[in-house]
Amino acid sequence: MTGGVVLGLDTSNYTTSAAVYDLESGVILQRKQLLPVKEGALGLRQSDALFHHVRQLSAQISGVMNETKLPVSAVCVSDRPRGVEGSYMPCFLAGKMAGECIGAALRIPVYYTSHQAGHIAAALYSAGKLELLNRPFLAFHVSGGTFEGLRITPDEEQVLSAEILVHTLDISPGQLIDRTGVRLGLPFPAGPHLERLAEKGHWGKVPKPVLKEGCCCLSGMENQVEKMQRESAAPQDIACYIQTYLAGVLIAMTNWCLERTGPMPVLYSGGVMSNAFLREQLTGPERYFAQPAFSADNACGVALLGALLARRGNGK
Repeated sequence: MTGGVVLGLDTSNYTTSAAVYDLESGVILQRKQLLPVKEGALGLRQSDALFHHVRQLSAQISGVMNETKLPVSAVCVSDRPRGVEGSYMPCFLAGKMAGECIGAALRIPVYYTSHQAGHIAAALYSAGKLELLNRPFLAFHVSGGTFEGLRITPDEEQVLSAEILVHTLDISPGQLIDRTGVRLGLPFPAGPHLERLAEKGHWGKVPKPVLKEGCCCLSGMENQVEKMQRESAAPQDIACYIQTYLAGVLIAMTNWCLERTGPMPVLYSGGVMSNAFLREQLTGPERYFAQPAFSADNACGVALLGALLARRGNGK
């Protein structure tokens, strides 16, 4: 397939996203809009998320298509959270329906991928490391709903295949950040607000993470935040404490994985990894990060994967 653009759609539990990948230049353009969450709430029910995607998706598609004069040659949608059997969330039906309607109307191929694969592809694209798709590497998906360390290997049918090596045993870093943020009176999603607040705080000794076969538990930190509030700790110090602890968790889990896989490149993706402090703590040889605009939920990686699938002829 040559010429035109691949339209990528991603309707996650947080953001309505559309992007186009130029098949000749490799340039990606994107538009996205957060789902509305009431003040003090910790997210949305799936039925509400699906409703808001239906309301918002056409504007995101129109917006990104207005930025290119090229025709749409193919569509790619994320139709599930992860690339495993049984992975399902209703919110992805909005993008799937729109993508299939566009494909049928324009008589063009429709390709399918997962939200997680889209995050990984977007991170590789923005880090300038797409060549890693041709070799095994370690990838962390750190977001509001997911915390997994994955061994990524090339896959002829889906571009990449993911094997879970480590994961959270309870809540994700994004959930811990959002729940802490709401306790501190910050808007939802709380990530950027907590990061700015933490810059004004300080904390001495932070407990060393305890892993179980490389996996972590984060819910105990919620109790610690409650305790710190009872003891009148300053909000900025609480934010600093949580951020510092999460950095320790990521370092420990990364080291655990590399001890078992041997040396390999490590990629950090997902919305939580837009945090500059976490990135600084994890920086090292062959450590790669998505640029902030490509860390949070987006359809850029979905569009890119669609282009790669189109070139292989793996459509449906």
